[in-house]
Amino acid sequence: MKQYLLGIDLGTSACKVAIFRPDGEVIVTTDKEYPVYYPKPGWAEQNPEEWWQGVCDAIGESIEKSEVPPEEIAGIGIDGQSWSAIPVDKVGNVLANTPIWMDTRAAEICQELNGKIGADRIFQLAGNSLQPSYTTGKILWYQRNMPEMYEKIDKILQSNSFIGYKLTGVMTQDKSQGYGIHCFDMRKGQWNQEMCEELGIPFRFLPELYDCHAVIGEVQEAAALTTGLCVGTPVVAGGLDAACGTLGAGVIHPGETQEQGGQAGGMSICMDAYQADPRLILGFHVVPNHWLLQGGTTGGGGVMRWLEKELGNYERLLGEDLQMSSYDIFNELAQEVSPGSDGLVFLPYMAGERSPIWNPKAKGVYFGLDFNKTKGHLIRSAMEGVAFSLRHNIAVAKEVGAEVKVLRSMGGAANSLLWTQIKADVTGLPIVVPSSDTATTLGAAMLAGVGVGVYKSFTEAVQCTVKERRKHEPNQALAEVYRKNYQTYLKLYQNLQELME
Repeated sequence: MKQYLLGIDLGTSACKVAIFRPDGEVIVTTDKEYPVYYPKPGWAEQNPEEWWQGVCDAIGESIEKSEVPPEEIAGIGIDGQSWSAIPVDKVGNVLANTPIWMDTRAAEICQELNGKIGADRIFQLAGNSLQPSYTTGKILWYQRNMPEMYEKIDKILQSNSFIGYKLTGVMTQDKSQGYGIHCFDMRKGQWNQEMCEELGIPFRFLPELYDCHAVIGEVQEAAALTTGLCVGTPVVAGGLDAACGTLGAGVIHPGETQEQGGQAGGMSICMDAYQADPRLILGFHVVPNHWLLQGGTTGGGGVMRWLEKELGNYERLLGEDLQMSSYDIFNELAQEVSPGSDGLVFLPYMAGERSPIWNPKAKGVYFGLDFNKTKGHLIRSAMEGVAFSLRHNIAVAKEVGAEVKVLRSMGGAANSLLWTQIKADVTGLPIVVPSSDTATTLGAAMLAGVGVGVYKSFTEAVQCTVKERRKHEPNQALAEVYRKNYQTYLKLYQNLQELME
């Protein structure tokens, strides 16, 4: 049996490639950054060809660093960010940059469609309210604003399916990413042609649907030359990054919940039955016959990335002298501040907000500043604000009967012991951290492992690979201070919503 599995994680700020042994041991990881473009207010887009270049570079470097023989890679799995709308022609040329999940340019189009077709009717089929962040409105935005380009479109691809196409030459759509297009029947896992026509999306734009672990093809010669992979290596369809991270965190049974600490924040609750709420996000899990009820926020690890970029010059210089990360120094500054940040409350709506408020015009806010506040207060309050957004989504999920008992954390933010503890304290839930940095790429690799027969089942895949590193229990003594700040957090948005809009 071949000895390795390769996972590709196509994130917002960078791609990550990791090579694993079947027991989950990480042989090598390589990151390659690429830009996000903000050409106009409300726009956020990326160039898929820059994703592909990053993936090629990361694969080549990973093989070189690890000295893993490419012929020993049994299979490749790919996960990617949500709600892309990559327009490609018949020969696979990318026709325009894709708006990404933060992009809200299609707000008026979505409002129009909700009125014309009926917001409830759309929701009943798709299991998700029609919002500008999703893929649907972006396709129609092309139609109205880029008609010459629109006429050339053969298929609309998602982020992972684009990389899958570049590797295999096969255009696909996995089921976990189907939730981005509102003619996807969330109960049946099929395209609904009637809703496609009502929305005005040509049915021919939609690729064939695949299970996430299904082999879609093999690495072709051109891709092998640019990546260093072997021709003929099997590639599976892959899936949504949050869903692959959920698998990589060991969440495969109903009620188990993943907490996401990547660029975006949120949670994913595993369910074995359809259960939707318009305030939340519903999608297929990468595990067949399971759904994920999700809370997806714009404020996650990206909040700390922004703070470090804008306020971290000193910490970066100090970190070079001390051979420390500037983020570790940020953690130390936040650790010196009392829980509750002495009344400073942060709204993490840095690119509008998704669930549960769905307001593309929502703004980030610091409330409670005075001369006694320090940089440490700004950092800790940001951590607490992201935790409040998590608590808000969990509270809405509870209202519809999805009870969360334990969170399994993943993403770069889970590397911060302080931030993870804050999330436990704010939500009142224990948090288990299996593997913070590699959960998502591991999930992608596990899909490949199941698809090519390295694992007999998803249960076996989790048993072989997922290992708990640490656990954070909530400090009940802090419940009251966080309850008060959480109420302030909710009231701040309620009182500022009109001004934001």
